[in-house]
Amino acid sequence: MIGRGQIVHGAVLSAVVAAVLIALPRGRSRAVVTTGAPAAAVGPLAWNAILRAAHGDRFFTDAPVIVFPVSRQDTGSGVFTLAAASLGYGLGPLRTEPARRTSLYALPAAVAALLVDVYLH
Repeated sequence: MIGRGQIVHGAVLSAVVAAVLIALPRGRSRAVVTTGAPAAAVGPLAWNAILRAAHGDRFFTDAPVIVFPVSRQDTGSGVFTLAAASLGYGLGPLRTEPARRTSLYALPAAVAALLVDVYLH
Protein backbone atom coordinates (compact mmCIF):
# COMPACT_ATOMS: atom_id res chain seq x y z
CA MET A 1 0.00 0.00 0.00
CA ILE A 2 1.34 3.41 -0.88
CA GLY A 3 1.50 6.21 1.67
CA ARG A 4 -0.28 9.55 1.63
CA GLY A 5 2.87 11.42 0.62
CA GLN A 6 3.36 9.09 -2.33
CA ILE A 7 -0.26 9.56 -3.34
CA VAL A 8 0.11 13.36 -3.34
CA HIS A 9 3.43 13.14 -5.18
CA GLY A 10 1.88 10.96 -7.90
CA ALA A 11 -1.09 13.31 -8.23
CA VAL A 12 1.17 16.34 -8.68
CA LEU A 13 3.28 14.49 -11.28
CA SER A 14 0.12 13.45 -13.11
CA ALA A 15 -1.08 17.06 -13.23
CA VAL A 16 2.25 18.30 -14.60
CA VAL A 17 2.46 15.60 -17.28
CA ALA A 18 -1.21 16.16 -18.18
CA ALA A 19 -0.66 19.90 -18.54
CA VAL A 20 2.18 19.24 -20.99
CA LEU A 21 0.21 16.66 -23.00
CA ILE A 22 -2.89 18.83 -23.15
CA ALA A 23 -0.97 21.98 -24.10
CA LEU A 24 1.09 20.32 -26.87
CA PRO A 25 -1.42 20.75 -29.71
CA ARG A 26 -1.64 24.37 -30.80
CA GLY A 27 -4.86 26.23 -30.33
CA ARG A 28 -5.76 24.81 -26.92
CA SER A 29 -7.02 27.51 -24.60
CA ARG A 30 -5.66 28.16 -21.13
CA ALA A 31 -9.06 27.12 -19.71
CA VAL A 32 -8.70 23.70 -21.33
CA VAL A 33 -5.25 23.16 -19.77
CA THR A 34 -6.32 24.48 -16.36
CA THR A 35 -9.29 22.13 -16.34
CA GLY A 36 -7.51 18.96 -17.49
CA ALA A 37 -4.39 19.27 -15.34
CA PRO A 38 -6.22 19.45 -11.98
CA ALA A 39 -8.45 16.58 -13.10
CA ALA A 40 -5.28 14.52 -13.57
CA ALA A 41 -4.49 15.18 -9.92
CA VAL A 42 -8.01 14.70 -8.55
CA GLY A 43 -8.57 11.35 -10.30
CA PRO A 44 -5.55 9.54 -8.78
CA LEU A 45 -6.09 11.23 -5.41
CA ALA A 46 -9.68 10.00 -5.23
CA TRP A 47 -8.89 6.49 -6.47
CA ASN A 48 -5.92 5.99 -4.16
CA ALA A 49 -7.88 7.37 -1.19
CA ILE A 50 -10.54 4.75 -1.89
CA LEU A 51 -7.91 2.00 -2.11
CA ARG A 52 -6.32 3.12 1.19
CA ALA A 53 -9.68 3.26 2.97
CA ALA A 54 -10.68 -0.17 1.63
CA HIS A 55 -7.25 -1.73 2.28
CA GLY A 56 -7.02 -2.60 -1.42
CA ASP A 57 -3.52 -4.10 -1.38
CA ARG A 58 -4.32 -6.57 -4.15
CA PHE A 59 -4.85 -3.79 -6.68
CA PHE A 60 -1.11 -3.08 -6.73
CA THR A 61 -0.05 -6.27 -8.54
CA ASP A 62 1.66 -5.39 -11.83
CA ALA A 63 0.94 -7.26 -15.05
CA PRO A 64 3.78 -9.58 -16.09
CA VAL A 65 4.59 -7.46 -19.16
CA ILE A 66 8.04 -5.88 -18.97
CA VAL A 67 7.36 -2.94 -21.30
CA PHE A 68 3.96 -2.04 -19.76
CA PRO A 69 3.65 -3.39 -16.19
CA VAL A 70 0.20 -1.89 -15.56
CA SER A 71 -1.76 -2.80 -12.43
CA ARG A 72 -5.42 -2.40 -11.49
CA GLN A 73 -4.37 0.52 -9.31
CA ASP A 74 -2.77 2.24 -12.32
CA THR A 75 -5.83 1.60 -14.45
CA GLY A 76 -8.14 3.00 -11.78
CA SER A 77 -6.16 6.23 -11.72
CA GLY A 78 -6.63 6.59 -15.48
CA VAL A 79 -10.34 5.80 -15.31
CA PHE A 80 -11.00 8.21 -12.44
CA THR A 81 -9.02 10.91 -14.27
CA LEU A 82 -11.00 10.33 -17.47
CA ALA A 83 -14.21 10.76 -15.48
CA ALA A 84 -12.96 13.88 -13.67
CA ALA A 85 -11.67 15.51 -16.86
CA SER A 86 -14.84 14.66 -18.79
CA LEU A 87 -16.98 16.23 -16.08
CA GLY A 88 -14.71 19.25 -15.83
CA TYR A 89 -14.76 19.87 -19.56
CA GLY A 90 -18.44 19.06 -19.98
CA LEU A 91 -19.50 21.42 -17.21
CA GLY A 92 -16.77 23.98 -17.89
CA PRO A 93 -14.93 25.33 -20.93
CA LEU A 94 -16.26 22.76 -23.42
CA ARG A 95 -19.90 22.71 -22.29
CA THR A 96 -21.14 23.79 -25.74
CA GLU A 97 -19.01 21.23 -27.60
CA PRO A 98 -20.16 17.74 -28.64
CA ALA A 99 -19.43 14.93 -26.18
CA ARG A 100 -16.99 13.34 -28.65
CA ARG A 101 -14.78 16.42 -28.60
CA THR A 102 -15.00 16.69 -24.82
CA SER A 103 -13.91 13.06 -24.52
CA LEU A 104 -10.97 13.59 -26.86
CA TYR A 105 -9.81 16.50 -24.71
CA ALA A 106 -10.13 14.39 -21.54
CA LEU A 107 -8.10 11.50 -22.96
CA PRO A 108 -4.60 13.08 -22.61
CA ALA A 109 -5.25 13.76 -18.92
CA ALA A 110 -6.24 10.13 -18.36
CA VAL A 111 -3.24 8.85 -20.32
CA ALA A 112 -0.95 11.09 -18.27
CA ALA A 113 -2.32 9.72 -14.98
CA LEU A 114 -2.01 6.14 -16.20
CA LEU A 115 1.55 6.54 -17.48
CA VAL A 116 2.72 8.35 -14.34
CA ASP A 117 1.30 5.55 -12.20
CA VAL A 118 2.84 2.82 -14.35
CA TYR A 119 6.32 4.29 -14.82
CA LEU A 120 6.96 7.00 -12.23
CA HIS A 121 4.89 6.12 -9.21
